[in-house]
Amino acid sequence: MEGKKVLITDTILRDAHQSHAATRMKFEEMEPVLPLLDDIGYYSLEAWGGATFDSCLRFLNEDPWERLRNLKKYLKKTPIQMLLRGQNLLGYRHYADDVVEKFVEKSIENGVGVIRLFDALNDPRNLEASVKAIKKYGKDGKCVCECAISYTTSPVHTTEYFVRFAKQLEDMGADNICIKDMANLLLPFTAYDLVKKLKAELRPETKVHLHTHNTTGTGDMINLMAIQAGVDIVDCALSPLGNGTSQPATEPLVAALKSTPYDTGIDIEKLLPAVNHFKKVAARLEKDGFLNPKVRSIDINTLLYQVPGGMLSNLMNQLKQAGKEEKLTECLAEVPKVRKDCGYPPLVTPSSQIVGTQAVWNVLLGRYKTITAQFKDLILGKYGAVPGEKSEEVVKLCTANGEEMVTCRPADLLSDEMTALTEKVKELGFYTQEEDVLSYALFPEVSVNYFKWRKARQIGVDSDLASNPDKVYPV
Repeated sequence: MEGKKVLITDTILRDAHQSHAATRMKFEEMEPVLPLLDDIGYYSLEAWGGATFDSCLRFLNEDPWERLRNLKKYLKKTPIQMLLRGQNLLGYRHYADDVVEKFVEKSIENGVGVIRLFDALNDPRNLEASVKAIKKYGKDGKCVCECAISYTTSPVHTTEYFVRFAKQLEDMGADNICIKDMANLLLPFTAYDLVKKLKAELRPETKVHLHTHNTTGTGDMINLMAIQAGVDIVDCALSPLGNGTSQPATEPLVAALKSTPYDTGIDIEKLLPAVNHFKKVAARLEKDGFLNPKVRSIDINTLLYQVPGGMLSNLMNQLKQAGKEEKLTECLAEVPKVRKDCGYPPLVTPSSQIVGTQAVWNVLLGRYKTITAQFKDLILGKYGAVPGEKSEEVVKLCTANGEEMVTCRPADLLSDEMTALTEKVKELGFYTQEEDVLSYALFPEVSVNYFKWRKARQIGVDSDLASNPDKVYPV
């Protein structure tokens, strides 16, 4: 049996609790085991980015930048990995190039060693600014640029399409290529075929990294088939927050590969203290209502409707609020039709919410009788280029009032923002570091609320400021 050592990225500090428990793990719950995690021998620890930035500010009264610096104090051998949404950074709109560059600079300066970046539409233009910044500030091995393919299935998303896209990303400067199977739609034999072809086409030094979930119960099989095809790195999560909507669990894969040519080199005994620690964290998250045991179960609906778990939850909530929960099956059937109409975008933030919401309105009010502003922007190209052809009828509806299609890189329409943002934060009286400006750029209202709370603690008044954003406090 031919093979090579498999590297593991553990997501216990980011995607695992984002997928299972609404990103509510506190730094104080990570801190006791960080030296242990650093000593295990992982390729990287995914610990920042994604929803952690928003959650720190909005719910945990933590400065996400301070969390990153504290992580770096302990993680001296293992690179800290983050997830970045290209031109969206960690927010929900496109930001000007100067904001993107400054955010990448500060992320690397504060301790990030691997940046995985993706675009919801797989539009490489939306990754250009991020890649350039990573190569500029992460040179000499300081930070790895890992570009991700947002994996999905449709008539236009063939293996050949993904291989071409991966080559584009490599030519742009990617050190690693990640297959980002965010909805667990990738199947084992397809994973084998895709990894084989990627390894054949990419440069020998370009690592292929696989990220999947275990929502449909296929995650472990996907990992094993990809490993046999030559994948370099796989994502796993320690079992207390692994499996289900999270990544396949770490310990079983380490055990399965032991004494084989694919041996990870990880001592399973070293994992056990961390596993025991995170069992207690998981128990706290469940007790506080953030972790529903159902997230650990298998849900084949993802494969049947191509609807990610988070998108399914959003659909159910929207229908519940409208008192139309019985319409769920119709909405699920409408999703692939809407997706086809807008050119088969991958269903990942923010496109999943945009397509899902439009599907709900189509079912409740009639097809395209009401078009959301976000769906119109998607059709007009304001989020970037989609891979397939859009419905001519829907395009006509979205341009009925003279709206023009965007054909350039969307960020080319944006003026520099950093100077004005810096002046605004200083005017508000909350400037303590450049990173505060970036927090404000991504989440203005949420960050100001946090800044008020931070200042209140510093001067020793109301510590409940975060829950009283309308109160007036000294600045």
